[in-house]
Formats: sequence, structure tokens, C-alpha cells
Amino acid sequence: QLELKESGGGSVQVGGSLRLSCVVSGYMFASYCLGWFRQDPGKEREGVAVIDSDGDTAYADSVKGRFTISEDKDNKIVYLEMKRLKAEDTAVYYCAATAPSTLSATRALGLPPHEFNRWGQGTQVTVSS
Repeated sequence: QLELKESGGGSVQVGGSLRLSCVVSGYMFASYCLGWFRQDPGKEREGVAVIDSDGDTAYADSVKGRFTISEDKDNKIVYLEMKRLKAEDTAVYYCAATAPSTLSATRALGLPPHEFNRWGQGTQVTVSS
């Protein structure tokens, strides 16, 4: 059974940076997509960034150029590097997986959250001015 566990959230000022980590444990299929989602209270969960098993990535327009998703395959960790943070980036950030999956990162980013079948518990990111 695949399990995901996030860490690295916290409080930061506008313009600051954070790096989130997601440790993936358990059996991982050869083809998959791993993504970061976020949810603010009262809002829908939204996809932020996805990386597929080929290493291709996709980003929401709101974070392009500021966030970077990457994967350490040897250690089964997915990272989300967040720079030039804005107040509107404040949310609980979740790591999620859809596996097995042959979708590209771009197509997976467009999936509704329920299409991702494994989720972490979330980590809070708060950006204040």
C-alpha cells in the first residue's frame, strides 16, 4: 500500500521561500504521477504541480515560474520548492499520487482531485505580510 507523508510547511513572509517534502513509502508502480495540491478553508482543492514517472512536470498558472516540483527517485521523495511566496499561497498543501498511471503530467494536473488515489495528511503553509 502506497503511503505519502508531507513535511516542511510553516510560516513565512511574503517574498520568502519554503521547500515541502513528501516521502513515498510502499509499492510504487512503474508508471505514475505525483502531485502537490493545496486547499484553503472555504475553497476547492486545486492542483499546484505534477511530475510524472518520465520526469515531465506541469504547473498551475498561478505558480509557474515560482514553484518547482522534483523527485528523488532513489529515496522516493517528491519536493515542492516554493519561491517568491504570496499571501494567496497560504493553504494546506497535500501530496498525492495516481498510480498506476500512464498520463502525462500535463493531463494529470487537469484531473479532479478524486482521481488521485493516495493522499498525505497535509502540511500548512502560511504566508503573511
